[in-house]
Amino acid sequence: MIVSDIDSLVTTLRAAGCVFAEEEAALLAEAAASESDLKDLVVQRVSGVPLEHLLGWTEFRGLRVAVAPGVFVPRQRTGFLVELAAADPHDPCVILDMCCGCGALGLAVATELSATGVRVELTASDLEPAAVTCARRNLAPLNASVYQGDLFTPLPPDLAGRVHLLLANTPYVPTAAIADMPPEARDHEPRTALDGGPDGLTVFRRVAAAALHWLAPGGRLLVETSSEQSALATEILAHHGLTPTVAESEELYATVVIGTRPITG
Repeated sequence: MIVSDIDSLVTTLRAAGCVFAEEEAALLAEAAASESDLKDLVVQRVSGVPLEHLLGWTEFRGLRVAVAPGVFVPRQRTGFLVELAAADPHDPCVILDMCCGCGALGLAVATELSATGVRVELTASDLEPAAVTCARRNLAPLNASVYQGDLFTPLPPDLAGRVHLLLANTPYVPTAAIADMPPEARDHEPRTALDGGPDGLTVFRRVAAAALHWLAPGGRLLVETSSEQSALATEILAHHGLTPTVAESEELYATVVIGTRPITG
């Protein structure tokens, strides 16, 4: 660890708007191989590069998950989706992590279910090559298959009708609101992981339209949205034959819409 003049480092980070300057300073000092390396990391952080991209990892649900430049950093609020997904699982449980990014959701749900003795089969996919590379690294210990392509397009046909948990962290920021996002996200994460179209639900609509084909009877689609979008999102789910519900966490400021495939019919 490079520890010289740590107070100055904290002051620099705080002046740049880093809310958790003390914690960030300690992490950057831990990651630096030399004084010059630390200075370079600080310059990048002050310029707006996400801390997680500089460290090469983020913590999510108690797991250290690898991330890389150009890859979406999982938000802590999305842990609520993991919590909901892991409740009352099927055994064995077939999981599909759609728009997987670094694979954090699939990794967390599979890990938590496996810890309770549930047998898990995990598949993931993403459009971005950098995300797929990162997800394959994170999910290799689980023997998960990770595919690159547009939503369901690259998936093997034999997965259809077998999925018990479809985790879809689709982009839900309205296009016009992208400019107001923090620079860490706006300038350093892929636009495809952020931009949800005019009302934020463009990709969600495509996932909802195809979900019934991929879900097993009783299987659930879980998608994070904003609270303002949840009413429209449930209408979309119902339109495509899924039974909708909404769950909210005041603690994490998180809203998740759930669409369940009917067991019969």
